[in-house]
Amino acid sequence: MCFGMVLFMTLYNFYLNDTFGQISFLGGITNFLIGFIVAIILDLYLVGPIAKKIAFKLTANTSNVLFKILTISTCMVIGMAFFMSIYGLITSYFHNGLYSNSIIKEFLSVFCRNFIVALPLQIIIMGPIVRFLFNKFIKTSPNNLVLKN
Repeated sequence: MCFGMVLFMTLYNFYLNDTFGQISFLGGITNFLIGFIVAIILDLYLVGPIAKKIAFKLTANTSNVLFKILTISTCMVIGMAFFMSIYGLITSYFHNGLYSNSIIKEFLSVFCRNFIVALPLQIIIMGPIVRFLFNKFIKTSPNNLVLKN
């Protein structure tokens, strides 16, 4: 999941920043790999655990699996978009400097642009693809449920 999200969001941000003609293929791969490493660490150790705790608390009184999936996905996207937008601003600052005088305005702009693409990407494309692949290639038994508290 993380690989696909970082890949598409990296391409999206290259497009937003008009970087496609200015960055070499190796530079693009390097940016992707560094972003992926940052994202997987955030996903596994910070955002993922916190997002799941929040989502399970919000869905504690329901047995609707779709609602649980959408809540987890939304919490994950909020957290990852938040931290990866900070990461993007830091890397952009080292390459280009700040675009405006207000770091908060710039962060909110980057966060909103990333969030509005990441949420539908996660819910409509990446989430269903990854769940399909998990169900197809990873056998689940009744003792090995995907949605555990």
